[in-house]
Amino acid sequence: MKLPFRGAVDCDIHPAPPPMSALLPFMSDYWSDQLQNRYIDKFGFTLTSHNPLLAIHGRPDWRPKTGTPGSDIDVLRAQALDDFGSAFAICNVLHGATTLFHGDMAAAILGALNDWLAKELLPRDRRLRGSISVTLQDPKLAVAEIERCADNQDFVQVLLPALGELPIGRRLYWPVFEAAQRAGLPICLHAGSLYRQAPMGNGWPSYFVEDYVTQATAFEGALVSLLAEGVFRKFPDLTFVLAESGVTWLPQFVWRQDKMWLGVRTELPWIDRVPREIIRERVRMTLQPFDAPSDARVIQRIVEHFESDDILLFSTDYPHWHFDGDDVVPDGFTSELIRKIAIDNPYATYARLPRPVAPARNRTEVSA
Repeated sequence: MKLPFRGAVDCDIHPAPPPMSALLPFMSDYWSDQLQNRYIDKFGFTLTSHNPLLAIHGRPDWRPKTGTPGSDIDVLRAQALDDFGSAFAICNVLHGATTLFHGDMAAAILGALNDWLAKELLPRDRRLRGSISVTLQDPKLAVAEIERCADNQDFVQVLLPALGELPIGRRLYWPVFEAAQRAGLPICLHAGSLYRQAPMGNGWPSYFVEDYVTQATAFEGALVSLLAEGVFRKFPDLTFVLAESGVTWLPQFVWRQDKMWLGVRTELPWIDRVPREIIRERVRMTLQPFDAPSDARVIQRIVEHFESDDILLFSTDYPHWHFDGDDVVPDGFTSELIRKIAIDNPYATYARLPRPVAPARNRTEVSA
């Protein structure tokens, strides 16, 4: 189904990371020298979990004539913004520096990436908004980067990979959550891994498809961790956005989570109500990839199992391939639900997005 109106907020698009040569001017002399003298600036810093050479990460009709998908701002503007009539699009630039063991180097590169985003990319089109990329190798460095970038209202969230070094709810990371909450920024957990451990529970896979399909379990693990460790209770104003997570796994997950919690709730007194209620209030999920059959009746049933129309956020996941043509909305969504996920939910989630001004009514309408 095509988006039936203009003005949607696209909550997940992927401009390609710039070459290191574009980031060097935003680094200190020390780090610029380090990267050049050690030839690190020649590295591609491509994430294994988001390799632009893989077909799924670049739809054929969205590939520029030269360069990687998402690297041409004019093509991105036409395809990701104009064609869908998006009012805003949130840029999640997935950079390989997040996987570095060297925390200081990772922070230097990601800091330069954030500056490049703020000064080079976002000003090219005022419909674009950014995500602050940070490394969790050293939470203090992540906090400092959030605080450094937070005054820039073009940044609307903090970006982290779904699979890190430890379960995301661990107290080691709480200062990062506190900094994000203080700045009024949601935390976006995006599909991807640091590969500190095997992405599958029983070992390392042979093929990319094994990794990608089982990413849903990474998000299940993240939600369990956030609930069990008490993150939702400790940070009552913090929203978590699950990006490129798929969505159909959530109903069965919350059913199992509720059932198990009822049996062990004395262990977790900080979870003071049924977990599904907490998830409905504090967790959002981007629409693409929508992992369900194309049967509208099946989709309607899946949506009913969410028991909430607040959870989903519209996204195209540009330039990744997840749907055909511009049929970005699954069949079976009502017009009311489409408007909810494309407009109402994004503005409720991202407080920094300027809400559109409603057109003034004429005098006849007012007097009537």
